[in-house]
Amino acid sequence: MTAPTHARDSWSRARRYRHSLWLLTSRDLRVRYSTSFLGYLWSVLDPLAMSAIYFFVFTIVFERQVGFHPYIVFLIGGLLPWMWLSGAVSDSTRAFIKEARLIRSTKVPPTIWVARLTLAKGIEFLASLPVLALFAIFAGATLGWEALLFPLGIVLQAALVLGIGLIVAPLTMFFRDLERAVKLILRFAFYATPIVYGLHDLPPQLQIVGSFNPMAGILSIYRSAFFPEALDWTAVGISAGMTVLVLVVGVLVFRRSIRAVLKEV
Repeated sequence: MTAPTHARDSWSRARRYRHSLWLLTSRDLRVRYSTSFLGYLWSVLDPLAMSAIYFFVFTIVFERQVGFHPYIVFLIGGLLPWMWLSGAVSDSTRAFIKEARLIRSTKVPPTIWVARLTLAKGIEFLASLPVLALFAIFAGATLGWEALLFPLGIVLQAALVLGIGLIVAPLTMFFRDLERAVKLILRFAFYATPIVYGLHDLPPQLQIVGSFNPMAGILSIYRSAFFPEALDWTAVGISAGMTVLVLVVGVLVFRRSIRAVLKEV
């Protein structure tokens, strides 16, 4: 096969992959919201409710000693990305179980069944950003040049979420209890991730340890749009390295287990 022919075939496969990925992602979004009265609002109600609770606890019940002012913007800036990760990872535990009939009747690259969840939750995250912008305006938060780094955070988080999904999705087919275990792990990870607090709020000896949580550096990128002092390049570098590691492990786990998974479906 000549080089131009190989290039055309690769381009054609990539185009078919993108088309299938978008087709399944848009289907998921339509199914999720077409039967819902509130539709789009459901993608922001959960993080807004959580933000209200933590805002009340840390500003009314207790004297706030974490985060930055305005704290509500700081909170939402952490909760919205977390909803992307937790939602996609949780859904990944049922990626093959829920779509078993469709998987058996169609021939698409198996990674699409996980990638579509990352993309769907990522679209919901992007759709919720106007809410963050509104709260920032009303709270008087100032947008800085660091907002230009926002796409970097999105790319890193998409790669991280996909990597975790590629690990969780196939393993759940062999260990069904993993679905419940993942939910427990996500609950623990929520408090181990600098969401209601900042990485800088940790004791100095724990800040480097906390930076090895891939979401720590990613959240510092998002929040730096309104809080420049939240940007920690050391944490961003560590997050990037951890994200690459998770993605590589995810690809390896997926490749080695997918044949057995498809036999189980």
